[in-house]
Amino acid sequence: MKVYELQDASGIAGLNLVDRPIPVCGANDVLVRIRAITLNYRDLLTVKGRYGARQKFPLVPASDCAGVIEEVGTNVTKFRRGDRVIASFFEKWVGGDPTTEKLSRALGGSVDGVLSEYRLFAEESLVGAPLHLSDEEAAALPCAGLTAWCAVVKFGGVGPADTILTQGTGGVSLFALQFAKASGAQVIATSSTEEKIAKLKTMGANKTINYNKVPEWGKLAREMTGSRGVDLVVEVGGVGTLNESIRATRIGGCIALIGVLAGGAADDLRLPLIVMQQQRIQGVTVGSIDDLRRMVAAVSNNKIRPVIDKVFPFEDAKAAFEHMASGKHVGKVAVAFKGNA
Repeated sequence: MKVYELQDASGIAGLNLVDRPIPVCGANDVLVRIRAITLNYRDLLTVKGRYGARQKFPLVPASDCAGVIEEVGTNVTKFRRGDRVIASFFEKWVGGDPTTEKLSRALGGSVDGVLSEYRLFAEESLVGAPLHLSDEEAAALPCAGLTAWCAVVKFGGVGPADTILTQGTGGVSLFALQFAKASGAQVIATSSTEEKIAKLKTMGANKTINYNKVPEWGKLAREMTGSRGVDLVVEVGGVGTLNESIRATRIGGCIALIGVLAGGAADDLRLPLIVMQQQRIQGVTVGSIDDLRRMVAAVSNNKIRPVIDKVFPFEDAKAAFEHMASGKHVGKVAVAFKGNA
């Protein structure tokens, strides 16, 4: 089978397409023929060797995929050949609170990922793909979709009386917008260009802010809520945008801290404001397999369709990484095998 492999942290140019044997299916294993993969910002960090001590080499990158079951082990009871499935980001986190052990096997980081023709999975780490979604759309769910779901629904508890703020047009942010709208909430969405803002409006954003034109967008967001502040910020920028998120959030509100896209220094954070306004900063590390099942049910019931920016053939996966690195995408960048696009 064909597999993309990283031998070191040499970046996108170091992605090598190599041959490996198709894995042998054990009694408790499920062999999946992968149909589509979607990329996350974390995958860019991985190919550059910036994903921390858990990263190993050689490594098959990428965590998010959808595929068809090719073979099941003799002890497998939940699935059969031909079922369409998606795989959990964390293979061992079935449910409950996270622990070191549960987070020890993260696809495409501490263990080989899914940028390959086939992969073996444990039965419990797979979830049936929503029937209304294409392979590329289903492949967007395990990391970006679940992270947004946990931020908005599990931790945020967002409902019709709430207002949330999302940042940009990446996968997590667009999923957060979709889940918030499905919950009946109001959404203030920020982005960098009028073209991207137009897309956010078509997806249901109630109010929008161009953060290039309004650097102090947190103040404007608060004004948009009658000076009350938003109930939840889905924070994907990290330290570089956190001050504006603090400014935008209401007294007693929540900031779901997810990403580090904006970089920045931590020495000028408005920590006193967090204390005085009794705000909560909630770290979100994807979610469990139980969470994934709940999110898939919500996606199916609400007929939510992930936004796919562009699909690249498997043979051109490097170009997919380059496109994502450019920051020009709106939604998910996908890699698919022939016949899927």
